[in-house]
Amino acid sequence: MQILRHTDGNFQAALANLKRRAVPRAGVEGTVREILQAVLTRGDAAVLEYTETFGGPRLSAGEMREERKALVSGKTARVVESAWRNVHRFAVKSLRKDWKMRNAQGAWVGERFRPFDRVGVYVPGGSAPLVSTAVMTVTLAAAAGVGEIVVATPADVSGAINNDLLFALQRAGATEVYKIGGAQAIGALAYGTQTIRSVQKIVGPGNAYVVEAKRQVFGQVSIDLLPGPSEVLVIADGAANPAWVAAELLAQAEHGKGSGIVLVTDSGVLLDAVRGEIESQCASLSRREHLVGVLSQDAYLVEVRSMSEAVDLCNEYAPEHCAILTADADTVAAGIHNAGALFIGAYSPVAAGDFLAGPSHTLPTGGGAKSFPGLMADMFQRRTSWVKMDEASLRKSLRVIEGFSALEGLDAHGQSASIRL
Repeated sequence: MQILRHTDGNFQAALANLKRRAVPRAGVEGTVREILQAVLTRGDAAVLEYTETFGGPRLSAGEMREERKALVSGKTARVVESAWRNVHRFAVKSLRKDWKMRNAQGAWVGERFRPFDRVGVYVPGGSAPLVSTAVMTVTLAAAAGVGEIVVATPADVSGAINNDLLFALQRAGATEVYKIGGAQAIGALAYGTQTIRSVQKIVGPGNAYVVEAKRQVFGQVSIDLLPGPSEVLVIADGAANPAWVAAELLAQAEHGKGSGIVLVTDSGVLLDAVRGEIESQCASLSRREHLVGVLSQDAYLVEVRSMSEAVDLCNEYAPEHCAILTADADTVAAGIHNAGALFIGAYSPVAAGDFLAGPSHTLPTGGGAKSFPGLMADMFQRRTSWVKMDEASLRKSLRVIEGFSALEGLDAHGQSASIRL
């Protein structure tokens, strides 16, 4: 862990190390371009070759699609169902609705929203089955009314998808599941192959290669955002429980190297107590060896002069998750404008948002919260504006139409309106 205090002579320079930007690592961009070109030109063959090359199973084209129905314990089913209900309810509530009004000339104008027909959802594999990610992505597409929800998720070396993950995908509404991952999966979803039909939009988190692949296929398809390694910034004051703060930081450190783990506090006493708690709690956790590596490289404990400085630092960092453990958490939260998600108050752990609270846990990272929101149900809706005029409203509009036509030297535009009258 790196300790930064406002009394340090190099404090401002050291803070620069906290900044994270969503830019591709050296070598990733070229590798992904090569993979995508191969998928575009060779389809299934390229997808299968890269899947095996990067440590996945050896599959045939006919084995890519998962056809079995997952069966799980009653306990697992209840856990997934509880999360699904909250996420689905939140998603339905947040959908955009059709509307209309009359403009100043009496014409009817409005917007309508329709779901995409076919979307792709990427669900990462790796050291832990991200069952919650299935709920936090697929559920939103289903709530929006998407008819075909195509999931790509890596299988293990035997060619199997984790059973609990598969159950969650099916419960959330996936209509097709393919046992592929990496940049080649993004290429298959974007371009289509002999087995996998292309989609209109791709959503979901992934590693550096998946994120870069999404960046490169943008324009061929729509994408949600470019979520990378997990981040948490905890703002805490001297009244916070140091054990709770440490537990919050350790929870996000479980996501692995490259994660951003930051505490910002105006209390040096709390900072020192949190450092001790991290060391104590880490020793008792099952992934302690994994956590030690993350904490040594990616964890910062920062002491600032005031809560105002803490808020400013948070807005500059723009974290994926911001947890606020202060006596006046609502006041602090009101000043934070750049964060993927806020967790307000001592009893609001980020894990609740990760698993079941309601909003999707697919959120912007790398400073992206300054520009992008997290995944929302309305991202699965297409917006179309519309205009409906009668003779009276067109006649009232004609002077302005002809005025703009003259200003821009586009007389055919003016004529297209005047000829009707």
